[in-house]
Amino acid sequence: MTTHRHREEDGGENPVADYRYDATRKNNPPATLASHGRIQESGKQRYYYDPHLPPNLRFDGTGQSDRVPELLDAAKHRALTEDEVHFLKEATSEFEPWLEWTGKREGKSWFEVDPVALHIHDRVSAQATMRIARRQNVQRDLWADPVLDYHEAVQFYRHDVDWSNRLILGDSLLVMNSLSTREDMAGQVQMIYLDPPYGIGFRSNFQPLVNNRNVSDRDADLTREPEMVKAYRDTWTLGVHTYLTYLRDRITAARHLLSDSGSIFVQIGDENVHRVRAILDEVFGEDNFVVTIPFQKKAYQESLSLASVNDYILWVAKNRQAMKFRPLYIPTPFDGDVGKYNRIESPDFGIEPSVNKTADELEKRIQQGWKLVREDYPIHSQDPPSAPQPFEFQGVTYEPPAGRHWSYEWPQSIKRLALAGRLRGTGNRLYAREYWEDSPIVPRNNFWSQLKGPAAPRYVVETTPEVIQRCILMTTDPGDLVLDPTCGSGTTAYVAEQWGRRWITIDTSRVAISLARQRLLTATFDYYKTVDGSTTIGSGGFHYQSVPQVTLGSIAHNVALDPIFAKWEPLLDEELDALNGSLAQLSAETRANLLANASARHGARKPSSLPKDGWEHWEVPFDVDPAWPRALKDNLEKYRKVWRGKMDEVNACIAANAKQEVLVDRPLVIPGVVRVSGPFTVESVHPLEESLGVESPIGGGPQNLDSFGDEGDSIDTDAASNSEAFHDTLMRLLRSDGVRFHGNGVASFAWLERLAEGSVLHAEGEWEMEESEVPHRVAVSFGPQYGPVTAKQVEESIRAAFRRGYDALVFAGFGFDGAAQAVIQSDASPSLRLHMAHVAPDVNMGGLLKDARNSQLFSVSGLPRTKLERQANGEYVIEMEGVDIYDPVDNTIVSASAENLAAWFVDGDYDGRTFCISQAFFPDSNAWKNLPRSAAQSRCRSHVVNTDRPR
Repeated sequence: MTTHRHREEDGGENPVADYRYDATRKNNPPATLASHGRIQESGKQRYYYDPHLPPNLRFDGTGQSDRVPELLDAAKHRALTEDEVHFLKEATSEFEPWLEWTGKREGKSWFEVDPVALHIHDRVSAQATMRIARRQNVQRDLWADPVLDYHEAVQFYRHDVDWSNRLILGDSLLVMNSLSTREDMAGQVQMIYLDPPYGIGFRSNFQPLVNNRNVSDRDADLTREPEMVKAYRDTWTLGVHTYLTYLRDRITAARHLLSDSGSIFVQIGDENVHRVRAILDEVFGEDNFVVTIPFQKKAYQESLSLASVNDYILWVAKNRQAMKFRPLYIPTPFDGDVGKYNRIESPDFGIEPSVNKTADELEKRIQQGWKLVREDYPIHSQDPPSAPQPFEFQGVTYEPPAGRHWSYEWPQSIKRLALAGRLRGTGNRLYAREYWEDSPIVPRNNFWSQLKGPAAPRYVVETTPEVIQRCILMTTDPGDLVLDPTCGSGTTAYVAEQWGRRWITIDTSRVAISLARQRLLTATFDYYKTVDGSTTIGSGGFHYQSVPQVTLGSIAHNVALDPIFAKWEPLLDEELDALNGSLAQLSAETRANLLANASARHGARKPSSLPKDGWEHWEVPFDVDPAWPRALKDNLEKYRKVWRGKMDEVNACIAANAKQEVLVDRPLVIPGVVRVSGPFTVESVHPLEESLGVESPIGGGPQNLDSFGDEGDSIDTDAASNSEAFHDTLMRLLRSDGVRFHGNGVASFAWLERLAEGSVLHAEGEWEMEESEVPHRVAVSFGPQYGPVTAKQVEESIRAAFRRGYDALVFAGFGFDGAAQAVIQSDASPSLRLHMAHVAPDVNMGGLLKDARNSQLFSVSGLPRTKLERQANGEYVIEMEGVDIYDPVDNTIVSASAENLAAWFVDGDYDGRTFCISQAFFPDSNAWKNLPRSAAQSRCRSHVVNTDRPR
């Protein structure tokens, strides 16, 4: 494993840095190399669950408990048999309740997941982007791009390479299964944060555009991404029933990824919190449930009844007994618990009662250096001692109450408390003195208030970072792996990056992936000091601030105090003798005059008389009477000076030997260093080849509920229950509608027929031509129903089309990944024309659209329009002029200018394998606002990529 040190050198300083990790990952295939190698085939992964009972309760694999309602009903009409009565008796005493929903028991006690592969499309490194902007040379390891020869590079999933974080587009169930089975990551994830949709509204959960968070009930505001449509159908086809299946499956897969010490947090609203809790109990066992965390999401909410201002987080451990837990602390609140501190001590150790002072007065005194003291803390415990335990304190002998013993070792530990000034005698009882500041912090509890939503949300549903931050810090250490199957705007990845955790985040939406990529690429963080001083995070982690927690037990057992007492007690005895010597020289007349003058000054507060036989240590006053003779005042000041010297050393020793509570949310920050996100990859699920041999377990397409909208004139896709039916649907639509090219030209088919099963080419035909024109043979390759056309499909289709002598090849899909577009763009063969035809999403939307389209369903889109100019100095300038974009709402090809693009990227040293982003352009002028400001503090502002003009 290579240790990396990546800090940007600048004039002998290291102003910009990122973290690397002492960990590896498998070499999953780059998208452009996917067709060059072979991924080992494997069957579907099967996940088992008990369809009746939580695994920690009695296992009823026979399903006999289902007879209970039947027998109870029968008992109303006839007498039950002896066996039936016995069965009911056993059932009522042994069977436990469980959560049941449509589809849970109808299926088997397991579900299967396809073994998909994950393809890398982009490698992203903020460090590399900044260096290139400053015209510095970079190495590929800045992107964590493994240096493998071709033979090794095409041996996918066989080699361990340096870790890079992961942003993955795809269904979370497929991705988690791939991580577990293909990459051997089962048991390697330390923490999972799952934020599923709260309700069943398709129109409220998904954001269709990067630059528009406002989602309404219009068709124009509905996402057309096929993966999102499928996710919605999988989740809500039968309302809450399929929602529970959706959650059960993903929570089960997530459990396989968790380490034994790992935790999962599920964020949910009050609509389904009770159901989700039941599912978690079934999957993990109710003994592993940790706590429910209500957290405030809004300060005010209008409501016809009691307003709901909070959501919930359900925290469950893989194994609660082995769970990793790092407590978080807050400053000890100045609240009602202060009332038990019945005294207040001044900076010069004067004591006053606190009961007659308001909370504001006490808080003000504390700010001025006063200390709250509790002087009645019991120091005796149950059970009598084996022998009497007398202890003399301030001239009085004390013993524990009847039937009890001293809480600490007698007499040594009790004596330490006395010499440390931590005891007080009252009547015949001996108590300990406890200061409010002994515990300056208290553990955070499960009620999280005063949390508002994100200040500037990027996504239609987004959690405030503070919530996720607390969950991550409580259950992980630096370098641990965090997984978020519901990426959204990338908040979990952002927080994990901030705190030096590895991360994987998943989403079915390209909008979410785009937002998260921009957020992470342009983010900056504090640079935390690592234990070994390097930028590689291993087992050492960070240096943290700590706070001493003083307890009476830590004082009583602190043997380091004994030498301090032995040093100072003789000195105090010596000063006390001198003080009492000066006191003995006062005549009776002088004593009487001093007492009378003091009474006149203090009024109702009667001063103490000067003792005839001298003071004991505990009787020596703190205040000097100005009327005292000089010798007496000087000796009292000398005594108190020695006493303070002793107490300063005692208190320092107490603090040094107290338990140090580590503040995991307070790592030490190295000033002057700006940290950016470490390298991460952008990946996607490679869809399986459409199978024609596996029948759907149910007939027809997804059931459309009334709440999903009226189908109107939408395309009927109910027959597309498998890939054959889906291809038949596309064939029928192509025959009737043809292919629409830019400029509204339409190419119709003279004839179009299906090809044999198993071919990468699904149909062949001829364009409709004039009689005098030479016929053009056309091949058609359909993309998957829920996913993009991939580079592998494109390359294999091109080879097959060449062999068969076609003149044109049409790829018809709901989307095309970047690598597929690159292959189409780079293929300049004059003998085979390639066309990317976007299939209108209306074909897949079923009843989700109020007004679906029946024509113009296949539209060919163009490619980015760029200009490459070589300069006199050998450098190149790239100008993005625009791009022909398919608009799925209007079903048109739009020629967009560069300023209207969400982003575009450049790889200045493309190796044909993986696109490493060397320059990133966001026409949004605020996209880079964090980096320039932070970089300016490190004297590199002028070198950040200029986004004013898209060149």
